[in-house]
Amino acid sequence: MAEQPYLIKVDGADIPAGPDQTVAAALIAADLVWWRRTRRYGRPRGLFCGIGACFDCLVRIDGGPPVRACLTPARNGMIIDTDRGGEGSP
Repeated sequence: MAEQPYLIKVDGADIPAGPDQTVAAALIAADLVWWRRTRRYGRPRGLFCGIGACFDCLVRIDGGPPVRACLTPARNGMIIDTDRGGEGSP
């Protein structure tokens, strides 16, 4: 039997995530194409390389240190904080 989709909380809003989906894939599927800004110029950043090399997709999960969304598997109930309105990257 296939695993059912679940919800993750992103900046206070629930978005669906599928089994075997990364955090970045769930964000993109929810039309969130950027989720942090650069420190120097405030330019939006999100998924770029998709393989963990560029660090453009950093998010905080469950209050922890920044992690790469493209490498982090989504799991039911996780709380993701982005920097969509902040001063610089997480």
